[in-house]
Amino acid sequence: MQRVRVLVDGRVQGVGYRHFVYQQANYHQINGYVKNMQGGGVEIDAEGDPQMLDKFLHICSTGYSMARVDTFYRQQVVPYGFTRFRIMHSEYL
Repeated sequence: MQRVRVLVDGRVQGVGYRHFVYQQANYHQINGYVKNMQGGGVEIDAEGDPQMLDKFLHICSTGYSMARVDTFYRQQVVPYGFTRFRIMHSEYL
């Protein structure tokens, strides 16, 4: 089990990027969450099998047609034990 926290900047809010990440997480059997951050970025906290996690992160770093990923900073952190993946709603919105 491996866990990473990712900060994504670019055109990633208001374009369905969180839903895209959610779908990819479920497909790749990744647990954790994705949420919008103040300032226009997105945070992804994800854990799972290292190979599946790498595939998931690669897809998230390239985005999809409606989004544009400019920076994708990831940091490995201690596993937490998430049991599912969800879209978190930011308290500032």
